[in-house]
Amino acid sequence: MDDTRRTVTIIPAKSQMDQRTVMRQLRVAAYCRVSTEEEEQQSSYEAQCTYYTDKIMTNPEWTMAGIFADEGISGTSTKNRDDFNRMIRRCRQRKIDLILTKSISRFARNTVDSLKYIRALKGMGIGIIFEKENIKYAGNGHGIDYHLHERFCPVGKRIHQCQCPMG
Repeated sequence: MDDTRRTVTIIPAKSQMDQRTVMRQLRVAAYCRVSTEEEEQQSSYEAQCTYYTDKIMTNPEWTMAGIFADEGISGTSTKNRDDFNRMIRRCRQRKIDLILTKSISRFARNTVDSLKYIRALKGMGIGIIFEKENIKYAGNGHGIDYHLHERFCPVGKRIHQCQCPMG
């Protein structure tokens, strides 16, 4: 018989807890904007940045992908909104999964720009949450065009509210 001893290495199974922590966290970013540099707006700007930093950092399912903030910049065009454009570039690089923002008007005041970027993000599978309007979608975009139409077309919204079923 052979006198050599065989060495057996025991590899323990990973626990259920280890497997759950392996799941990738959502990379969440926030977009903050105020249109003027007045003192009142300055406190709103700082409050938005602080609020979203805390919100993202305290959610165990999220990881911080950045706070993007334009101060004293109008929302009517994305042309001069450096941080907004930087955020969109990071989305195109697939470095952001979800964007939080205070409201549609913080994201963009121009209907064409709003729809353009929201549809582009939808196409990339990136979700957006507009907190004030309570509009949330996970990147598949179901219903987002309807909500945006209602937001930007108040006459259509009033007509929709006044319609009664026939019968």
